[in-house]
Amino acid sequence: MSIAVVTGAGGLIGSEAVTFLVAQGLDVVGIDNDMRSYFFGPEASTTWRVEELRRQHSRYQHRSVDVRDKDGLNALFADLGDDVMMVLHAAAQPSHDWAAREPFTDFGVNALGTLNMLEATRHHAPQAAFLYMSTNKVYGDTPNRLPLVEHETRLEVATEHPFFARGIDESMSIDQSTHSLFGVSKLSADTLVQEYGRYFDMKTGCFRGGCLTGGGHSSTELHGFLAYLMKCTVTGRPYTIYGYGGKQVRDNIHSHDLVQALWRFAQAPGSGKVYNVGGGRTANCSMLEAIELCQAIAGRKLNMTYSDQNRIGDHMWWISDMSRFEADYPGYRLTYDLEATLQDIHEMGRGRWLMDA
Repeated sequence: MSIAVVTGAGGLIGSEAVTFLVAQGLDVVGIDNDMRSYFFGPEASTTWRVEELRRQHSRYQHRSVDVRDKDGLNALFADLGDDVMMVLHAAAQPSHDWAAREPFTDFGVNALGTLNMLEATRHHAPQAAFLYMSTNKVYGDTPNRLPLVEHETRLEVATEHPFFARGIDESMSIDQSTHSLFGVSKLSADTLVQEYGRYFDMKTGCFRGGCLTGGGHSSTELHGFLAYLMKCTVTGRPYTIYGYGGKQVRDNIHSHDLVQALWRFAQAPGSGKVYNVGGGRTANCSMLEAIELCQAIAGRKLNMTYSDQNRIGDHMWWISDMSRFEADYPGYRLTYDLEATLQDIHEMGRGRWLMDA
């Protein structure tokens, strides 16, 4: 087995994974039909990244297949057969704001697309590890019921709460909350991946990410918070903060660190596993704190406005607890803190953004 299949290959996590997996000696088949440009417009297109992958890696093959195309996926997997050792399913409609515009498209890509990928893997490469990029939005707005304390620049969970030390773990309920339609489609896929692991004895893992980021992000207003914030700071584009006084908190995991976690799982996969993944206490910030860092790195002020209306289902405070993953895969540690991540975003994006501005 020497083939890795990566969906969303032109995206942040997909492209980082392609480069890493090729370096491990694998042939990589990337699936990406640039739906991101349909979701968010030309500025969010992943075409530039796909072309880079094609130029840089002779062991990379690209397939422009829509994950909703069941027959197309089956034909591809039938051709690859049992040489597939892992499937990283990172393709998605990633915005809870956008999902409400076209619910059928959102559910088709996120839920039915995942079902198609699971079925193709089950029938043609059942021994492969199946890794699904889920989201912390599967918990809906339940995190907003945590006891939060307002500080000068951020909200923070009360010090006596069990989540204060390391963040939110997988014990949090997914029920009785507002998920947004995006959260529902991703949760549907998440539970499918778990069930295929348990029911069909497949090697499956769900990785519930918060803010996934890094220099390879094709960011846009509706997705890619940290990279889009840096883009706006660099180019002078207006930026709007939505609600909570800008004190809402996110943790941010660099795509490099996430791919390291995915690779560890692929080498020793479990079945029906679920992990929260994020920057944790190592890399987190409020909107206000992120703006200050971006301005310091870019050397210019952000052109920002504020709206009292928060986004539906938006989290007021999210920090991921990765204890479960670290217990299953001892020795794993994050290597990027917040400043290093923002420096990478700035260095990789600045020239491209100014050229496009």
